[in-house]
Amino acid sequence: MAATGTQMVDIEAAQIPAVVGGTQSLFKKANRPVILKFEDVVYTVKMEQGGYFNKKNTNHLDEKSILKGTSGLVRPGEMLAMLGPSGSGKTTLLTALGGRLGGGHLSGTITYNNKPFSNAIKRNTGFVTQDDVLYPHLTVQETLVYTALLRLPRTLAKDQKVQHAEAVIDQLGLSRCKDSIIGGPLLRGVSGGERKRVSIGQEMLINPSLLFLDEPTSGLDSTTAQRIVSKLLELANGGRTVVMTIHQPSSRLFYMFHKVLLLSEGNPLYFGECSGALDYFSSFGFAPSVAMNPADFLLDLANGVSTTEYEEDQTAVKRTLVTAYKTKLSESLKSELGVDNQCDDIMDEKKFNRWSNTWWSQFSVLFIRGLRERKHETFTGIKVTQVLIVAVLSGLLWWQSNTTNLQDQVGLLYYTSCFWGFYPVFEAIFTFPQERMMLEKERSSGMYRLSSFFMALTLGDLPMVLVLPTIFYTIVYWMAGLKSMPGPFLLGLLVTLLGVLCAQGLGLAIGAIVMDAKSANAFGSVIVLIFQLASSFYVQKMPEFIGWLKYMSIIQ
Repeated sequence: MAATGTQMVDIEAAQIPAVVGGTQSLFKKANRPVILKFEDVVYTVKMEQGGYFNKKNTNHLDEKSILKGTSGLVRPGEMLAMLGPSGSGKTTLLTALGGRLGGGHLSGTITYNNKPFSNAIKRNTGFVTQDDVLYPHLTVQETLVYTALLRLPRTLAKDQKVQHAEAVIDQLGLSRCKDSIIGGPLLRGVSGGERKRVSIGQEMLINPSLLFLDEPTSGLDSTTAQRIVSKLLELANGGRTVVMTIHQPSSRLFYMFHKVLLLSEGNPLYFGECSGALDYFSSFGFAPSVAMNPADFLLDLANGVSTTEYEEDQTAVKRTLVTAYKTKLSESLKSELGVDNQCDDIMDEKKFNRWSNTWWSQFSVLFIRGLRERKHETFTGIKVTQVLIVAVLSGLLWWQSNTTNLQDQVGLLYYTSCFWGFYPVFEAIFTFPQERMMLEKERSSGMYRLSSFFMALTLGDLPMVLVLPTIFYTIVYWMAGLKSMPGPFLLGLLVTLLGVLCAQGLGLAIGAIVMDAKSANAFGSVIVLIFQLASSFYVQKMPEFIGWLKYMSIIQ
């Protein structure tokens, strides 16, 4: 069995080309070309109609068709652009082709080298989402190195994985900004184009033969967008199958694609070479009246805008284009799909492990990455100042309290328990909701086990979570003039830290269950309030039917 496992990861490692001198092009040729076919793809979801007061008194849900019989064929070395207005089904189709579509009902046929989607295909596929989901405080180099350590097979040494990350940085033109942080909405970092190239680089680390991208040029200027598409074209020329959605490309970008798929409300209007699109629509009376960007013209048609006799009837324009597709393109496309275009498939599904690395390797990388990222969030100036101000103010209010003021000291201990009973809860509640997009992205790529992520996240937060309450307790304890002996001090500190750990665990549990920041915050407020009321401070003797709550209270 051990020999078999070694053979599996050796075959996976064979997909990753060797790096000579650290700068060799990793993308000259795909190791496993993939022919992508999709035929009569239909996707429907069930939806409730009307608002709250207009709901029918029935359990019936109306079905909405997102995709309506879409077909296409993309060969290695080709780049397909999916074009259409918002809501046309571009992203839904891209997600379905990438094997990431959940919910709803998907029918039709999608094959990869005439085989269904499998774990082997998944490990050989790159998927770049529209939003660049990256950690803002990590540098470009750190981002790609950590991704390489998690995604590349275990047979490669750490130095080899780092070399692959460096080679990707060089190939994507990120050398000048590799030591710059990624940044975010409130943190200045690299530019939008550089951030997009980092996202593409994360997928190119595994040298994929099939690459999906969701609107990679959105929000970028025309020059930056052309650089991105030029790099993607270079990758396609290496024998890769590249499929992307694109919103409104310029004319020079449009003609860089090999094929285009035009969608309107889920209906295919055209599939074929970009150079033949205008001639196709002109053949039955839909020609641009003036010289214009062909992509703009196609989008006008997809929206039902035309200068023909149907000028005022957008529905008629769409209906005519759908009918023309079915009569002029659909049958010839089905004939082309019926041809047995088979690439040499050098990878066997049975030779792939589900995970690239061991549980411990995943945990250690996630643990270190989490420490580097979240240290900036835990020890921000605002949080440290907040705790210091509250600690000093509390110390002044209970300044040199002595044993004759026993009620005051009881109040101080209760206040400390309450403060560190709810503060960590609301800090931890937002952990999983904030990590949700990153978790979904990396788990979809099969980067690590959920258990390794949870343990790394939980244990990585412990040192940082315990520092602030230790500082708080030390300041308050000595300012309040409690027993100046190490035994009582350490015992009180231990009890406080145990309460913090319980509160943090509660916050993590609430955040993981609810996974919505606002809902989790509301739910957490109710739980903390119940714990506070059940702490036996306000009510010494509770009724028996509700007295069990005090055993659940962290403060109690």
